[in-house]
Amino acid sequence: MSRIEPITRDGVTFRDLNGNGRLDPFEDPRLTPEERAVDLAQRMDVDELVGLMFHTVIEAGPDGELLAGPGRIAKSGTRDVVLGKRLTHFNVHALQGARSAAHWSNLLQELACEAPHAVPVTISTDPRHSVAQNAGTSWASTFLSQWPDPMGIAALRDVEVVRRFFDVVRREYVAVGIRAALHPTADVATEPRWARQRETLGADPGFVSQCMEVAVATLQGSRLAPGSVSATTKHFPGAGPQADGEDAHFPYGRDQVYPGGRFHDHLRPFEAAIRAGTAAIMPYYGRPVGLVLDGEPVEEVGFAYNRRLLTGLLRGTLGYDGVILSDWELVNDNQVGDQVLPARAWGVEHLSPENRMLTLLEAGVDQFGGEECTDLLRGLVDRGLVTRDRLEESARRLLRVKFALGLFDDPFVDEGAAEERVGRRDDVEEGWRTQARSVVLCTNDGVLPVATEAGTRVYLEGCAAQSLPPGMVAVLRPEDADVALVRLAAPYEPRDDLFLEVQFHQGSLDFPPGLEHRLARLTTCCPLVIDVAADRPAVCTPLLRVASALTVSFGVTDSAWLAAVTGEVPPEGRLPVEFPSSMDAVRASREDVAGDTSAPLFRAGHGLALPTSQK
Repeated sequence: MSRIEPITRDGVTFRDLNGNGRLDPFEDPRLTPEERAVDLAQRMDVDELVGLMFHTVIEAGPDGELLAGPGRIAKSGTRDVVLGKRLTHFNVHALQGARSAAHWSNLLQELACEAPHAVPVTISTDPRHSVAQNAGTSWASTFLSQWPDPMGIAALRDVEVVRRFFDVVRREYVAVGIRAALHPTADVATEPRWARQRETLGADPGFVSQCMEVAVATLQGSRLAPGSVSATTKHFPGAGPQADGEDAHFPYGRDQVYPGGRFHDHLRPFEAAIRAGTAAIMPYYGRPVGLVLDGEPVEEVGFAYNRRLLTGLLRGTLGYDGVILSDWELVNDNQVGDQVLPARAWGVEHLSPENRMLTLLEAGVDQFGGEECTDLLRGLVDRGLVTRDRLEESARRLLRVKFALGLFDDPFVDEGAAEERVGRRDDVEEGWRTQARSVVLCTNDGVLPVATEAGTRVYLEGCAAQSLPPGMVAVLRPEDADVALVRLAAPYEPRDDLFLEVQFHQGSLDFPPGLEHRLARLTTCCPLVIDVAADRPAVCTPLLRVASALTVSFGVTDSAWLAAVTGEVPPEGRLPVEFPSSMDAVRASREDVAGDTSAPLFRAGHGLALPTSQK
C-alpha cells in the first residue's frame, strides 16, 4: 500500500487519483464539490457506482492494523470490501485508542488508493462519547472525552451545552479520521417504554428542534469543509412513537402509531436539521400504522421502503436533496454466532432480497446501511431493472459529501498529533463536570448535600468505593454508616433470543417488588440516597417511600454523581421526559404524545436545587 501524494502543475496542487498524468475535473480543487461529483460519477464503472451505495460495518485489527478476515460483526476482510466490492463507506465499531485509530484510518485510506479513481473512504461512527455501550447503537470509547448521554445533556436545557458537546465531538472525530457521524438523533421521546430514549434530547419537539439546528451546524459548519464531520440525522420521520414502546429492531416492534395525531411533532426536528443543511438523513425501521396524511392513508411499510414519505414528503415537500442512508440490514438477515436478527423489511417481509432492494431504490434510498451484497445490485443492473442513471443519481449525492469534506484532496490524519487532540484535559474535565451538572435532584429531605469532612462513613451499593472523594470512608455494613448511597439501573425485562436483543432495555418500567423491602432495611440504620441511572423513565413510586433523597442520572459516572450529591459540582438537571407513577398509566397513554401519563410522579422539567452546604 502507498499514498498518492499531491503534485503541483501550473500553479494547481492536486492528487492524480487515476494515474493518467493530467489534471482531470474531479481532481481539480478549484471546482465545486457538485462539479467534481458530476465528473467522477460519469467516469466510474458500474462496479464502482454499486460499491458507493453500500455502507457496512468494519472493525479495526489489533494495534490499528487492517483486519485480514471477517470480524465478530464485520462480514468480510477489509481488503475484500475495499478492493473487491469497491465499498468506500464504513461504520467503524470498537477502537482501542487515539493513535491506533488514526493509524488504522491512514492504512484504510492507503488501501483505497489502490482502487480505480482512488475514491477515499468515509469512516462513520455511531455515538461514542458516553459511558454506555450498545453494539447496535453506540460505543464507549474511553480515550475520548466522556459526556452524559444526550438525555443528560437535554436535562441541562441549554443549547450552548449542546454546541460545546458537538464541537468536541467534531474535533475528536476529525483527529482520528472519522468524518461522518451516524447521529444526531432527532427522535422525540414520547413513549416511556421505548429502549432508545437515552440517545434522544428529550420529549419537547421545540427544544429537540433547536438542538438539531445547533448540532448539525456545529458538526458541519455553515457548509461542509475539510474540518467538518458530516451529520446523519436520524431516524426519519421520528422513531419515538413505537407501539407499546417496543423497538423496531425486532419483529415485535415493527409498528409505529399516532393515536394522538402528533405526527408533525415528531417531524419538526428533521425540518430543523434540513434547514441547517444536514448531509444525510436515516429513516427508521418502523412502519406507520393507521397514519393518514392529507386525507390519504400512508402505506404500512417500513419508512425506508415508503416512497410517499421519502420521495414525496422528504424530497418533495421538505425539499431535501442530501443523502438518504437506510438503517442497517433491511435486505438480508444478519446472523452472528448462533443468533439471528431478521432483516427489518417490515411490511415487505414477503419480498425477496432483490425485490426489497428494488423497493428501497424506488422509494428514494441512496445507500444501503449494514449491507455489502453488491452482487444483488449488480445483478439488478445487468438485468435492466436498475439503470446507470439511477446509480449516478445517488453517486453524485454521495461523492458530493466526500469532495466537500476534502477527502479527495487529503484523506490522511496526523497520527502523532492524534493523542494530543483527543481526550484533552480541558475536554475531559468539561465532560465530567457536565455529567455532574446533568444529575436531576428529584426529592431531598435535607440529607443532601452529603458531608465530605474526614471520617464520613458511607455504605455503597452500585457505586465504586474508589470513586469516593477524599474524606469519605467506605464501610461494609449499613449499621456502621452515616449515609447509604445506592445507584440502581433503571428496570427492564431481559431478553436474549435475537441478536442484539440483550442490549436493548425494553418492557416494564417497574422495579422488582422486593426491592423496596430490601432498601427499607437500610433506612433503619442510616439515611438512604438513591440514584436511578436511567436510559429511559422508571416507575420510582416505591423508591419515594424509602429514600431520603432521590436523584436521576443519564450516563453519569460514579465520580461525577458523587460530585453532584456532595455539592462539589451542584446538580442542575431537569427531567427531559416525564417519569410515570405506574405502569397502568403508561399502558393507558398515547405513544406519540409527550407527557401523556395520568398523575405522573415527576413531570418533564422537574428538578430541585441543591441547598447550600452547611459544612
